[in-house]
Amino acid sequence: MALSDLLPPDGVITGLSASSRKQVVQSLAEVAARFCNAKPRDIVDAVLERERLGSTGVGDGVAIPHARVAGVDRVFGVFARLRTPVDFDSIDGRPADLIIMLLAPEDSTAEHLKALARVSRVLRREDMRELLRGAADADALNAILGGEIASDAA
Repeated sequence: MALSDLLPPDGVITGLSASSRKQVVQSLAEVAARFCNAKPRDIVDAVLERERLGSTGVGDGVAIPHARVAGVDRVFGVFARLRTPVDFDSIDGRPADLIIMLLAPEDSTAEHLKALARVSRVLRREDMRELLRGAADADALNAILGGEIASDAA
């Protein structure tokens, strides 16, 4: 599974401006709502409720906020590269600038976990993070995210 299988091309944002985790989630929820039957408010509520259970900041400037949401019929995500990193209570204490918000149907378990594992495995790679941070625009980000499977042996 390539990340491009999870991320619609119009679901990739470069240069998102936000000053807090909540603003990031709200901005990504607005984008995500275009790809499902969920309202942005419901997405925000579900993702922030999941954040209360434990941080989704995985370290190295990466966060993977996620939730199961009514109105979502398949696992998918939206990606943002932030202009300025924000605090996601990451395990390494660093703010995050690469964010993939994953959404899944309410009854999803295995597929949701598989997608989380895939995103985590790809974004754990330093070379991938550097490529994403250096991409000039959303088209370049999509190309990187679409081609990551070729350079990933896992």
